[in-house]
Amino acid sequence: MVGNIHSLESFGTVDGPGIRFVVFLQGCPLRCLYCHNPDTWEKGQGSMRQSPEELLAEVLRYKNFIVKGGVTVTGGEPLMQAAFVREFFLLCRGQGIHTALDTSGVLWSEAVRDVLDVTDLVLLDIKSIDPVQHKELTGAKITNTLRCLDYLEEKQIPTWIRHVIVPGWTDDDRLLQQLADFLKPYRCIEKIELLPYHTMGTHKYEQLGLPYRLEGTPELPAERLERARERFKQ
Repeated sequence: MVGNIHSLESFGTVDGPGIRFVVFLQGCPLRCLYCHNPDTWEKGQGSMRQSPEELLAEVLRYKNFIVKGGVTVTGGEPLMQAAFVREFFLLCRGQGIHTALDTSGVLWSEAVRDVLDVTDLVLLDIKSIDPVQHKELTGAKITNTLRCLDYLEEKQIPTWIRHVIVPGWTDDDRLLQQLADFLKPYRCIEKIELLPYHTMGTHKYEQLGLPYRLEGTPELPAERLERARERFKQ
């Protein structure tokens, strides 16, 4: 078994607790309008192919640095390679390394549940709580994302929710309140990360010859982000 890997980051600080070794897997079924990694979309175009054992060997080179953090697998959409992620996480568990999975939850299957069962922390991206807007933003229904969240609640798997606030889209007080109200009953949720829309990945679209469909959308002002965070604290 081998994984199709886009890139590796040995000193990540924003993808889970502590300092983390971050694995970006290749391939994603979503086409989010604000995606800053369009180079991870096509599943057969990764920069390297490694077995779970080879990837663990890479991680162990940095074990002393990530001892209070761990490993995060992201993408793309890592659940496109669910069996690979599961085997890799089992190897990490054998080494006492904390594992986190950054996913949109867009895929749902027995293989996906098998991955979640061996994951220490799930970073679940909820693109929009409104089903119509979710489809417009991502090209996919929200159904499987909510199934994933319900499973995390059923198994009480520690979860962080991630939500990007996009001007003209999710930057809407009504939708933010709806999301806050929806998430409130879930005991598995340890943290909600509200993230500001940014344009740092737009140059990749130019390099790939792809249109950037949110051209002209301004970055989210810091004060607007802070107001949204206050709403969730309340």
